[in-house]
Parts: sequence; C-alpha cells; structure tokens
Amino acid sequence: MGSRSRSPSPKRRHHKSKHKKRSKSKYSSKKENRDRERERDREREHNHHRSSRKRSSSTSSSSSYTDSDSHSSSHRSSRHKKSRYKKLDEVERLAEMERQRRQKEAEQKIIEEEASKRIEMLVKKRVEEELEKRRDEIEQEVKRRVEEAKAEMEREMMLELERRREQIREEERRREEEEKKKREELEEILAENNRKIEEAQRKLAEERLAIIEEQRLMDEERQRMRKEQEKRVKEEQKVILGKNNSRPKLSFSLKPGAL
Repeated sequence: MGSRSRSPSPKRRHHKSKHKKRSKSKYSSKKENRDRERERDREREHNHHRSSRKRSSSTSSSSSYTDSDSHSSSHRSSRHKKSRYKKLDEVERLAEMERQRRQKEAEQKIIEEEASKRIEMLVKKRVEEELEKRRDEIEQEVKRRVEEAKAEMEREMMLELERRREQIREEERRREEEEKKKREELEEILAENNRKIEEAQRKLAEERLAIIEEQRLMDEERQRMRKEQEKRVKEEQKVILGKNNSRPKLSFSLKPGAL
C-alpha cells in the first residue's frame, strides 16, 4: 500500500496560529520601542539646534550694535539716495504703465472697429446672398401679400361704401320725416286758419243777417207807424168834417218815399 499525505490535525493548526500571533505581537512591540527612541533622538537634536541658534543670534546682535554706531551716517545718506531713486523709478514705471495702457486701449479700439467693419461686411454679404437665393420666394411672398392687401382694401372700400349708402338712406329717411312733420304742421296751421276764417265768415254772415232782420223790423215798424199816422189823420179829418161840412176835405197822406 502506498503512503498517503496526512493533513495536519486541528490541534497543531491552532498551536501554529497562536505561535504566529505571539511572534507578531513581539515584533510590533519592538518596532514601537524603536520608533519611540528615534522620536526622542530627534527632539534632542532639535533642542540642541535651537539653543545654538539663540547663542549665534545673541553674538551677532551684539556685534551689529557696535558696528551700527560707526556707519550710521553713511547708511542714512545711502538710504535717502535709494529712496529718491526708488521714487523716480516708481514715477517712471507708472508713466510707462499708463502709456502702455493707453496704447493697448487704442489698439483694442482699432481692433474692435476693424472687427465690427468686417462683421458688418460679412452680414451684408450674407444678407445679399440669402436675398439672391430667395429672390423668387420673396417675390412670390410680396405678390401674395400685395394681393391680400388689395383684397382687404377692396373689402374695406365696399364696407365703407355700404356704410355710406346706409348713412345716405338714413339721412333721406330723416329728411323725409322732417318734411312730413313740417307738412303736417303747415296743414294743421292752414286748417286752423281755415277754421278761423270760416268762423269769422259765419259770424259775419250772422251779423249781416241780424242787421238785415233789424232793418226789416225797422221797415215794418215804419210802415206800421205810417199806417197809424194815416189812420189818425183820417180820423181827425172825419172829426173836422163832421163839425163843419163846409170846409173842403184836406189830404194829409204821406208820400211813400218820405220815411
């Protein structure tokens, strides 16, 4: 029988894993200790450098104080000259900056004008090309709009004529009504005048009849009085003749036209 490869038992695997964990923990603790020692060494070096810098700065400051007294006047004059040169340089620099700015503005303006001219020329050219391409279409559109405008104008003219005719008819009706009203008023006035004339004529005829009747009554009264007068005269003559028959008979009759 051949030999078979046996897998490690669970106990051995567990023991190996524990050993690995222990070795790892030991290694990590050693590494941490080394890191701590390195950090301490760095802090010591840093403190040493700081102390050395302080000592060097103190020595340099003391030496500078001694040198400054001897060279103070020369430094002042040199600083004054340098400040004056700096001011002149600053003025020249500002003037140069202003000149450059104006030059840039002029150049920018020229560029903008040229660009606007080119854009205008391009737009004009493009418009002309589009108009040339769409000439027939534009002519048809213009013709259509002209026809529509013409039809609209004709329609408006017809409506205006119809309104004008209606206005004229309305004015004619109003004038006829006014004339009719005036005729009726005149007829009423004429009728009233005729009635007044007829009334006056009737009154005049009545007055004339009354006058004629009065004249007739007066004539009758005259005739009656004449007859009575004649009768009285005859009776007086009879009386006179009866007393004295010798007297001639006298006639006291009145002529018909005397009254």
